[in-house]
Amino acid sequence: QVQLVESGGGLVQTGDSLRLSCAPSGLTVTNSAMGWFRQTPGKERELVAAIRWVSGSTYYADAVKGRFTISRDNAKNTVYLQMNSLTPEDTAVYYCAADRPYGHWPEVRPSKYDYWGQGTQVTVSS
Repeated sequence: QVQLVESGGGLVQTGDSLRLSCAPSGLTVTNSAMGWFRQTPGKERELVAAIRWVSGSTYYADAVKGRFTISRDNAKNTVYLQMNSLTPEDTAVYYCAADRPYGHWPEVRPSKYDYWGQGTQVTVSS
């Protein structure tokens, strides 16, 4: 059974930092990319950052460049999203997702990701 287990969300203040974690199980991600998406009510899910598992190549949405860092730990089979200088505009439910093997890079379309985590709420107060 494939699972993407997320953790690390919470309530913080403007300027604070959070680190999200995602541990895929039952899934080989070696030839895939992992992405972090976020979604707010009434809006489409948007790609925040992605990383190719083997090469470590990364992609960031313009809104988070310079503030967020995506990384992966091969030994722990875990992908992280370090979020710094958070603002209320970063408030959303954050989802971890696994792209299909050998997929397009960078893949920004949620429909192309095969597996999803349950989502973790990030709330940034002003």
